[in-house]
Amino acid sequence: MLIGLISDTHGLLRPQVLPALSGVQQIIHGGDIGNAQIVNELARIAPVAAVRGNNDQGDWASRLPAHLTLRIEGVGIHVLHDLKELELDPAAAQVQVIITGHSHRPAVVHRDGVLYVNPGSAGPRRFSLPVTVARLWIEGGRARAEIQHIL
Repeated sequence: MLIGLISDTHGLLRPQVLPALSGVQQIIHGGDIGNAQIVNELARIAPVAAVRGNNDQGDWASRLPAHLTLRIEGVGIHVLHDLKELELDPAAAQVQVIITGHSHRPAVVHRDGVLYVNPGSAGPRRFSLPVTVARLWIEGGRARAEIQHIL
């Protein structure tokens, strides 16, 4: 299964994001979405699971969870906006993948048997950081990810 990962759009869904996420079967947004229209536009590509970021405000945002745990093809995936707020023990929760946002810094890191993925920011450019999304493949109960530069 191919999952598109996106975060920190801050109300801007760049046209380059749509082809970067084409072919995915699920989209996970790591927060700081900006507005409900972003989720609606992403849902045209694939079903969207999203968490609320520290900048997401209003009624639409209050309906989003601060964190969520998914199980996709036997792989536990935990999503939250800021990794510093991680409260669960991945091993105890049977989570193999942690997806975050917040820092705008794209990263794919393996630590203690857990894959940590921050897709970076697909919204307004911050400092000299790249504009990115990520792809997550789940195959045979295993996960792998890669960052995709869109600008």
